[in-house]
Amino acid sequence: MKSKNNQTISVAIATYNEEKNIARCLDAVHDWVDEIIIVDGESQDKTIEIAKKYSKVKTISTTNKPMFHINKNLAIDACQSDWILQLDADEIITAELKNEIMALLKKDIKNISENGFWIKRKNYFIGAFLKKGGQYPDPTVRLYKKGKGRLPCKDVHEQAKIEGKIGWLQNDLEHYADTSFSHYLLRHNRYTTLFAQEFQDKHIPINFLSFLNYYFLKPVSWFLSTFFRHKGFYDGFPGFVFSFYSALRFPIAYTKYWELNKTKRNINISDDWDKK
Repeated sequence: MKSKNNQTISVAIATYNEEKNIARCLDAVHDWVDEIIIVDGESQDKTIEIAKKYSKVKTISTTNKPMFHINKNLAIDACQSDWILQLDADEIITAELKNEIMALLKKDIKNISENGFWIKRKNYFIGAFLKKGGQYPDPTVRLYKKGKGRLPCKDVHEQAKIEGKIGWLQNDLEHYADTSFSHYLLRHNRYTTLFAQEFQDKHIPINFLSFLNYYFLKPVSWFLSTFFRHKGFYDGFPGFVFSFYSALRFPIAYTKYWELNKTKRNINISDDWDKK
């Protein structure tokens, strides 16, 4: 059954302990989308309790997987509408973006040549939205026709793969991944563990050259690129902190990788991921 628009739209969200974010995310979409599919990975907080207060929400329970995109794909596959809007619980659809998407839905789907759309994203970091340093527009593919988009599940920062043409929307998606610096450091720890896992999967050699690369060359290059070439200095102190700490992911991940090889144990990502 079609909604008030010519086409229907589903929201797909994967969650794990998102009680601080989920209501804000749902408030921005529940009154104009056709359904909201939430795949929850055994949250220990009130995420599902809060989500079930919204009439259009359908929840699916599963395990919390180290590669979180697997659960995102489960949500995508469960959607029944013409279009899928994939969101993270810490993201908000602005009023301007909502109006732009609704205008798209009023068109005849046969007249829309694009199977997916890039959306510009604003990232909130220690009290401000970053405007430079490669952090804006931070485009991400989040809106696509059903059956035309999926996540490859190979990398934590990957984009959805779209079958066919991809267009652009003009308005921004707001991203509140790091509402505090402490939370940023928690995520930093998780993602450097995943980075170390990638080193292990690729069998990166442990020698002087790799040490030099990951302890000096890559972090220095990253900092210079984000803070100077991409003008992160325009964001002031938040811009410096972001460039500095994001550059540190290289030596931190290399250290974790070295430790894992030295101790001959396997990576247990859940040790980092579950301690929220």
